[in-house]
Amino acid sequence: MRTGRVIVSVLVVVAALVAGCSSTDEPAGPVVAGPWHGELRTPGAPIGIGVTFTENGSATIDIPIQGIRGAALKDVRTEPDRVEFAMPDVPGDPGFHGKLDGERIVGDWTQFGEKLPLTFDRGVIESVARPQDPKPPYPYRSEDVTYRNGDITIAGTLTEPEGSGPFPAMLMITGSGPQDRNEELSGHRPFQLLADTFTRAGYAVLRTDDRGVGGTSGVLDDATYPDLAADAAAGVAFLRGRPEIDPARVGLFGHSEGGYLAPLVAAKPDSNIAFAVLMAGPSVLGADVLIEQNKVVMAAAGASQEEIDAQVRYLTEWSALLRAGDTAGAKAYSQQHNDSLPEGERAPQAAVDSLNTPYMSALITYDPKPALEALRIPVLAFFGGTDQQVIATQNEPPMRATLTGDPDATVHTFPGLNHLMQPSESGKPSEYPTIETTIDPAVLTYVTDWLTQRIPPR
Repeated sequence: MRTGRVIVSVLVVVAALVAGCSSTDEPAGPVVAGPWHGELRTPGAPIGIGVTFTENGSATIDIPIQGIRGAALKDVRTEPDRVEFAMPDVPGDPGFHGKLDGERIVGDWTQFGEKLPLTFDRGVIESVARPQDPKPPYPYRSEDVTYRNGDITIAGTLTEPEGSGPFPAMLMITGSGPQDRNEELSGHRPFQLLADTFTRAGYAVLRTDDRGVGGTSGVLDDATYPDLAADAAAGVAFLRGRPEIDPARVGLFGHSEGGYLAPLVAAKPDSNIAFAVLMAGPSVLGADVLIEQNKVVMAAAGASQEEIDAQVRYLTEWSALLRAGDTAGAKAYSQQHNDSLPEGERAPQAAVDSLNTPYMSALITYDPKPALEALRIPVLAFFGGTDQQVIATQNEPPMRATLTGDPDATVHTFPGLNHLMQPSESGKPSEYPTIETTIDPAVLTYVTDWLTQRIPPR
């Protein structure tokens, strides 16, 4: 689920992989050419940014904490009194405007019309420490694959144990928002780590890019839950069509919103899904998850009770309009709310528009109870005790109650872990990039043991 307030006043920093062509009218002179690094002081946590200017006038950017590496920049200028660049194809038109000041480049990062000061010093930016990242050579096969769901081309990576099989398999379903196949977030790649863990244990694993991300076509904001469930079902069909996969032992792994979609797919009478693992998957209405999330995140950020109550009132009214099918009314209401805020607290227009899409409406109005109640397969649902996005105290009890009809359902909460299953006393989303651990090893062991007991690799 998405973090923070629905209407926010902070700068929206780059969160997407980017690519594009660089362009400039001026070659990068020897004064500026080379690598530079700086730290953008954003609310919550600083973000390290590296820029490398070449002699021929092009430049690339690295934002390790967001998984951006060597992305081409455009509109590059390297005159001493005018050092500028922009990132192509990223919401808010992010870019930098500054000048050379001795041995530093001083200026402002701009995005969505807002500015934050940013100073670059010479040198390469340090990579963030991610000790759990899988590193080659891998003791298994890895293949980039594509398949279709109607007009949508879906791209992903299939990892398989060595040997001829037939192997049990699982399709991984990401959390909310546009995610790549690794579910890369804050420099972490949890789905890559999970795929590596499960494949080493004897399972084939398919992880895919969301609509509009990487090699997958389509537009996520235009998608409904039936659309996304159909994408997942197409992945299951693809796995079953592989001769090395056991078609009777294909399951689903869903994280966060993926924990909504996995039961929706598995509950269909003809799905024949073998098992489902739900990591921080909500068990209550989407609007209720969002409202509780806002309460917890705002309180942890030091908001007053008056501010929290005002936000809850807004979200309650807005989500009620969406649940009533009044998308136009919801859009008008959110626009009115944003316009009523002091100028410095208003969200960018793009952020307001993103609240009132078919995709967001599906998330807000979805009730997972019918699908969960219909499950009669092995199910593991687990939560993080300090999670501020899918709060365990809100979602674990209903999950237990809803799964009582399933003869093999396990519900568990890991104390001291956040939404990504990282060790975190506070659970604040702003801490995700600062924690080296991608997923607590105890979680990896617990899930692997659960799988091998119910769906043995051989």
